[in-house]
Amino acid sequence: MMDDPQTWREARREAAAAQAAALQHRKDNETAQARKLLAEFVATMHSRGIEPQPLRAPVVGTGASYRTDVTGWYLRRNQSLGVDAKGNFYILGMQPSVKARLLGVRVVPSDPPIIIGQGARDGESLPLKQLLELRLAEIEG
Repeated sequence: MMDDPQTWREARREAAAAQAAALQHRKDNETAQARKLLAEFVATMHSRGIEPQPLRAPVVGTGASYRTDVTGWYLRRNQSLGVDAKGNFYILGMQPSVKARLLGVRVVPSDPPIIIGQGARDGESLPLKQLLELRLAEIEG
């Protein structure tokens, strides 16, 4: 047991830093795995002659969508996720906006998760690999 409060605080600080570093390392590994899966998906789409298309960003809670500057493929039926021809991952869902309705939206790539919807209600999360397999199966018809 540490009697000195300063020593105890320093030990806790070091433990917290080590835990944060381990968490970041795990996240980086998962992101690298997810990027590899997306690159394989894009290569498969190209090899099958399935051309990328302009992606639209669906407006949450409505049937509307906004133009984006991204060309690629949707990963979900509801078009809330996409991947571009370079393998970048996009979260496409948007909040309503008059400006976006007129001018479109600029979406930025995100780090792809290895589990889509992690932390969501039961039945709403899905491993990225499985989602991509389902998407390819849908396309093949």
